[in-house]
Amino acid sequence: MTKEGKKYQGAVQLVEKDKAYGPAEAVALARAVSYVKFDETVELHLKMGLDPRHADQQVRGVVLLPQGLGKQVRVLVFAQGEAEKIAQEAGADYVGSDDMIKRIEDGWVDFDVSIATPDMMGKVGRLGRVLGRRGLMPNPRAGTVASTEDLPRVIRDARKGRVEFRLDKTAIIHIPIGKVSFEEEDLLENMATIVDAIAKARPTGAKGQYFRSIFLTTSMGPGIKMDMAATLQMAAQQA
Repeated sequence: MTKEGKKYQGAVQLVEKDKAYGPAEAVALARAVSYVKFDETVELHLKMGLDPRHADQQVRGVVLLPQGLGKQVRVLVFAQGEAEKIAQEAGADYVGSDDMIKRIEDGWVDFDVSIATPDMMGKVGRLGRVLGRRGLMPNPRAGTVASTEDLPRVIRDARKGRVEFRLDKTAIIHIPIGKVSFEEEDLLENMATIVDAIAKARPTGAKGQYFRSIFLTTSMGPGIKMDMAATLQMAAQQA
């Protein structure tokens, strides 16, 4: 077993497999068992009582984390004319139209969020196979297709900690809530905001138990099972 493997196994030993941890206890434990030298991302993994094969059981939305994500967000805006100038003045890292589309078709994807004005979506649509599987495709439902007037606000939101959540093919939602270096109170506030947003996004086709399980983990750490009732109560209290 490698040295890294031993460290991981040591972290696993600190997590009680059959215990469901309350939010504060889970966050403290996730930070305590972090054994790597970089600032890990703290993540929530939510198993939902939904069937992703049905259109009326899809969950997708956007939430603005009050404490941000603790990382620099690189913003690309597909725009032309006056909108291109406004995006540049609003601080977008990359702005363009046909030139940016060609650059992405050639393999460049060094950005974290892409935003487009409505008039650009006809052209941007051909990037769906490249950006879609990376979660980088501008989408009206995610709030990343914005009018010229809304561009400055959308760009600001993207930088603050605007994250998208969506149900994957295994009926799980994976979403970051911050970094290990965050204060525990900040991670808890982000967690509550996310869980509340997902609760409010319950689709019309959902039947029975909506949340099946919630786990907290770090980029390289073990999963920590969370107390469902306590987590949902915390989210409802913050709402």
